[in-house]
Amino acid sequence: MGLHTPLYGIVFGSILGVLADDIEKILDDNAYYCLIFLLMAITSFIASFLQVFLFSIATEKLTSRIRKMVFCKIITQDIAWFDQPTNSVGSLCAKLTADASDMQGATGSRISALLQAFSTLIACIFLAIYYNYKLGSLVFGFVPLILLATYFEGKITGGQVLSDKANSEAASKVAIEAIESIRTVASLHQEENFFIQFSNALIQPYRNARRKSHVKAIAFAFAQSIQVFAYSTAFYYGSVLVASGELPYSDLYKVLEGIVVSTAVLGQAVAFAPDYQKAKIAAVRIFKLLDIRATIDVFSQEGQSFSNVKGSIDFQTVQFKYPSRPKVKVLRDLNLRIEPGKTIALVGSSGCGKSTCVQLIERFYEANSGNVLLDDVDIKDINVKNLRSHIGLVSQEPVLFNYSIAENIAYGKNFEAVDMKEIITAAQKANIHNFITSLPQGYETPVGSKGTQLSGGQKQRVAIARALLRDPKILLLDEATSALDAESERIVQEALDNARSGRTCLVIAHRLTTIQNADSIAVIHKGKIVEQGTHQELLKLKGHYYKLYNNQYTIKSSNSSA
Repeated sequence: MGLHTPLYGIVFGSILGVLADDIEKILDDNAYYCLIFLLMAITSFIASFLQVFLFSIATEKLTSRIRKMVFCKIITQDIAWFDQPTNSVGSLCAKLTADASDMQGATGSRISALLQAFSTLIACIFLAIYYNYKLGSLVFGFVPLILLATYFEGKITGGQVLSDKANSEAASKVAIEAIESIRTVASLHQEENFFIQFSNALIQPYRNARRKSHVKAIAFAFAQSIQVFAYSTAFYYGSVLVASGELPYSDLYKVLEGIVVSTAVLGQAVAFAPDYQKAKIAAVRIFKLLDIRATIDVFSQEGQSFSNVKGSIDFQTVQFKYPSRPKVKVLRDLNLRIEPGKTIALVGSSGCGKSTCVQLIERFYEANSGNVLLDDVDIKDINVKNLRSHIGLVSQEPVLFNYSIAENIAYGKNFEAVDMKEIITAAQKANIHNFITSLPQGYETPVGSKGTQLSGGQKQRVAIARALLRDPKILLLDEATSALDAESERIVQEALDNARSGRTCLVIAHRLTTIQNADSIAVIHKGKIVEQGTHQELLKLKGHYYKLYNNQYTIKSSNSSA
């Protein structure tokens, strides 16, 4: 398409030259040039179609590929990476959607228009110089002015884009939090407050745009007006050349037509400068993310793999601090041994490090010092995917995905085909099968976003079924019943007792009545194991566990009396 414009100028100028001849010659030559115009129209249609079609397909493929790469990089990052304030849900969603879309400003139709503009410009420069180097040199002296205006507009836009990105992410964060917690927002009647927060986050981009809009407008207006000024100057000087006999007037129109169209196309390309700046900044953000290497690579093929494990777990002088809180030591030389098939309960005050032990076993984080062993092998030497395939985790807040009950349970197996019989068996073990079959859609019932269509106890039992589907040798229960009412707790606890059979089980419990039958109870205080034994043994010691138990018993007795 870049060559179409100068060819049009040549044919147009030739037709004007023909009009000065005698009548018979005009009719003969006019038909010839009209035929050329027709052929140019056909080739223009084909070239334009291919240009738009091919670049559009390439753009969508590129955008899709970038989004896949970004999403893959995000979900395979270390858990510690998500603890950083800069990696909020809003920020990551912006990178996944907005940044990938912004990169289209340097691809597809934009790059197509730029290539067409510059190819047209170069062709017209050679055309002008060929017909008259004086006129060509004069007119294309204006091109640097157009490019200079483009440069300044890009610089102005670039600084603003970074600021707008940050404010846009802040607004997205507010919106996502409000939408995800809409029931809480509604119950607290905080709709107006969140709307105000969202509106305030959008104020700064408006102020930035207003502050720099007049400079952008001047740069853009200059780039557009310089085209007309160049045309008028060329027409005046061309007339002088025609009058002096240095240039035939038909050649003057050939040069002028190429100039006016090429500068117009270049002016249109200038309008894409802000999009290009956004694309460049988006690309920097995306490639910066893609360059991050996770310490714990879930896709790595390295490390030992076990087809079966006995299930022993051993913490050896483990120290740990969360990367987001480097000054707070959570575990201090913690030592704990869990024998295969045994149930160990961890108790202690909030923040003492109970849940941290679970996260270290799952290898969500790496211990700062010391070792965590599985079957006497350091978990750092075990393939991450293989390690987690032998572990089932049921947490206090079960997370269900917006699919059917069957699909949520099926997620329990890693990349393996799951038949309905396995799903039903897992549901029966979790005491949820009868409830599911009572529903009109049965196992195909959608659970809603985060399982909102199910009660707390029902979600918990679905989560237990999901954990049991993979038949894990190790079961981690992180306060799995603490958020349930008495009846739901009884049903879920029964399911958990069944699930623990034949497995190594680590239980974290706030309600001590739920772990009295554990093989051993370990008390964590300030990141260390300070007591360990059975329920009765620890009561006899009259130490930390004794105090915890008596405090709960006293509170329970007081509530019963009331």
